[in-house]
Amino acid sequence: MNTFTVLFSRRWLFATLLAIAAVAVMSRLGIWQLDRLEARKAFNARVIMHQEEPTLTLDAESINLDLYSMEYRTAVVEGHYLPDEEIVLRNQTWQGKLGVQLFTPLLIEGTGQIILIQRGWIPTDQADAESRTRFFEPGEVTVTGALRRAETDFSLRLRPDPTLVAGETRFDAWNNLDLERLATQIDSPMLPVYLQRVPDGQDGNPPFAQALSIDLTEGSHLGYAGQWFLFAVVLALGYPVFVRKQEQGRMSSTT
Repeated sequence: MNTFTVLFSRRWLFATLLAIAAVAVMSRLGIWQLDRLEARKAFNARVIMHQEEPTLTLDAESINLDLYSMEYRTAVVEGHYLPDEEIVLRNQTWQGKLGVQLFTPLLIEGTGQIILIQRGWIPTDQADAESRTRFFEPGEVTVTGALRRAETDFSLRLRPDPTLVAGETRFDAWNNLDLERLATQIDSPMLPVYLQRVPDGQDGNPPFAQALSIDLTEGSHLGYAGQWFLFAVVLALGYPVFVRKQEQGRMSSTT
């Protein structure tokens, strides 16, 4: 009995095609997991490289660098907060409590450029514009933090931000941190990154800055890839054996 002929006979053709498709899908999923592993390794290497670089001072010269490619690098900036332009990001937690993240634009000293500062978490009941006046820091300030990229893909967001209607000029509370859209409601040009302020040991009162937490492990991608490849091999080798035994049993029962 020729196994190849049996597999593609009228009796087994549909099942064989399904098995071939399943093996192809499982193999592709294994390759996808390996691709994700390589992407994770590249991400980890990029983060470690930037974290080991010296602190970058944001000034009239450095703001012209490719800051977007420097995510997670420590930076320090001097300037003046613009409280009239600040916003809050809804549904943010801190130590198990629900609140908002406070973001205040900072006019960088000696430039006409603004960088958005993630100053930290505040309670929801203090998130309105009037209550936030207690958090204002007047005069020149120095902020140290990590350069961060903002979100860019909002297509899958369950709570997109609405569009402005007639009579509205700005949003105060946001569901998503959309720097491009936020820049349209601020007069001065804004950098394409924001600065996540790091805790300085003096956060006895809000806003509470959160320490930068990044998972630099390689995850389970290699293990998942191995599982998918194993499933593909078992099916590819086991299916012909199963079909052969089924046919042998059928032929024995007819004799």
